[in-house]
Amino acid sequence: MPDAAVPDTALPEAASPVFVPSVCPHDCPSTCALEVEKLGPGRIGRVRGAADNSYTAGVVCAKVARYAERVHHPDRLTVPLLRVGAKGEGRWREASWDEALDLVAARLREAAERHGAETVWPYSYAGTMGLVQRDGILRLTHAMGWSRQKRTICTALADAGWLAGHGVKRGADPREIAESDLIVVWGGNPVGTQVNVMTHVTRARKTRGARLVVVDPYRTGTAEAADLHLMPRPGTDGALACAVMHVLFRDGLADREYMARHASGAEELERHLATRDPAWAEGITGIPAAEIEAFARLYGETPRSFLRLGYGFSRSRNGAAQMHAVTCLPVVTGAWAHRGGGALYANAAIFHIDKRLIEGADLIDPATRVLDMCEIGPVLAGDPAALGGGPPVTAMIVQSCNPADVAPESGLVRSGLMRDDLFLCVHEQFMTETARLADVVLPATMMIEHDDLYTAGGQVHLQVALRQIDPPGECRENHELVCALAARLGAEHPGFRMSAREIADATLRASGWPDMETMARLRWVDAMEGVDSKFARGFGFPDGRFRFRADWAALGPQAAGLPELPDHAPLIEAADAEHPFRLITPPARQFLNSSFTETPGSRRREGRPTVLVHPEDCARLGLTEGRLVQLGNRRGVVRLHARPFDGVRPGVLVVEGIWPAEAFPGGVGINVLIGSDPAPPNGGGAFHDAAVWLRPD
Repeated sequence: MPDAAVPDTALPEAASPVFVPSVCPHDCPSTCALEVEKLGPGRIGRVRGAADNSYTAGVVCAKVARYAERVHHPDRLTVPLLRVGAKGEGRWREASWDEALDLVAARLREAAERHGAETVWPYSYAGTMGLVQRDGILRLTHAMGWSRQKRTICTALADAGWLAGHGVKRGADPREIAESDLIVVWGGNPVGTQVNVMTHVTRARKTRGARLVVVDPYRTGTAEAADLHLMPRPGTDGALACAVMHVLFRDGLADREYMARHASGAEELERHLATRDPAWAEGITGIPAAEIEAFARLYGETPRSFLRLGYGFSRSRNGAAQMHAVTCLPVVTGAWAHRGGGALYANAAIFHIDKRLIEGADLIDPATRVLDMCEIGPVLAGDPAALGGGPPVTAMIVQSCNPADVAPESGLVRSGLMRDDLFLCVHEQFMTETARLADVVLPATMMIEHDDLYTAGGQVHLQVALRQIDPPGECRENHELVCALAARLGAEHPGFRMSAREIADATLRASGWPDMETMARLRWVDAMEGVDSKFARGFGFPDGRFRFRADWAALGPQAAGLPELPDHAPLIEAADAEHPFRLITPPARQFLNSSFTETPGSRRREGRPTVLVHPEDCARLGLTEGRLVQLGNRRGVVRLHARPFDGVRPGVLVVEGIWPAEAFPGGVGINVLIGSDPAPPNGGGAFHDAAVWLRPD
């Protein structure tokens, strides 16, 4: 779409603008508390962070600040559409909701009668992070006995790595970053993807002279702002962590007293690391041993050291092992004992939400198969292992997700979605790549147009957001669609007879929080109050001790190959003579997964799909700025433009953002190159773990 579709000046000014509260619903750890300018019953203007929220602190990312571009975009879906041409041809006719829902219900019923209920597979994720709107489709899934979904695409690997040592998914209060003397951002780029982290980093630097260290395989915006940037090769963070711990033990910087009280296996760990010195790690990571030594001393000599862990370094086949290795660091130094010290990956456990009503947990049949969302390509291709020995998937409802672009091995995903025997209903805000392949497309609401309840990963506040404006056209919320289908299919559950606000209210009460009316008045509740954020009362295992030795088998069925003690796990898709480059696909600053790729402000700022290539590799291949190139492996070929970039190691390629396939010269998106094989121990998307070749187009 052209940038001129929605001029930045298109929104009219209200005489007396009023700001109403809301919450950012997107798949980001910040879950920002928002203030939205309401210009009328169906129109918004400016969006800003809530200044009195102690985490958001008045700051919001640029893409959400331009949210009116999304809400009022001329290409937004506003009426139900039924396919009239061939799949993917783009020919539609408008329909009423009743006609569309009757058709969807009939096709789902027909598929189940032919192949059994498990032939239907609802596919959803975090297009909205609101609990009612995101997870209500699970209630319908359970009520109908359809195939369940293993939600592995984002957090499965990081969760396993964190839980292996801590036993519970929570960590330090992120606001303590402002009280730290050393902040290490490992595997994340908050300048572009979680700007609130940088708010607290800036406070620490101004008030305490804190230093910022970034560990990332390329020079991100955060790395540019850092005092020190360590640049490991992709998939080698575990080796770096081991070498740092080697130095800590060797040089007397390990807090043996803390480990004796709070950890198990410290002596075994020290013996194991005796040979994992910086020289050993240099050969694996590419980071000079002297840099590793310097960082290890800095970290070990700074009690108030805060590790802010991102998802990036976990999105590899050895990602769980890497996360576990890195999380051992503050235990070895005893940083957990200090204000402004410790580590944070995600704080999901502090919210203790009872989601049984939302998800219809009482309806779950444990015998119903569970399909891995990362394996949607093999599932739709009929792979017996991916299907778990069950029937083929011949009907799908896709909600809050765009697997044609976002899922691994997207070429296989697209060919599967194009099957003539697959009925596909997509509930969406825009005509995404997945929606283009659907039989029925239904228009969905946005955050400001429905009620919901929000927890967070990097935030500490439980929040609610109420509907503030009318949705355009005939858009309906996720919850309304779920209930309408339940009525047509004969599904029974109390949640189908309640409004989204009523479900949120009942969920809050069942979870021990204030009711919906009180929460709406308060706007948020600090869920960190009273939480043992330093594990002073023990880690999440029965004995209260951190585990240096991981029990991977307890965390998933695919534990083979993961080292029990921290180590470099050579499970990655290694470069070879045929595929000499390692590819990572980190987020673009102006996009969030495939969201915001439709807004002109974001598209204009990002430009076009580009591969960053080290100048040495460019010289060897004869590549210059803007040269059209091909990236490929056995899964497919992608065409895009090259840019020489010295902020990456030779042999490493970087393609930022999940651009829609149509944005690439060849019409094939980047995730065609990413493998869908389940990573140990419990599956997960290895988006930064692909070996490829690169050649001029």
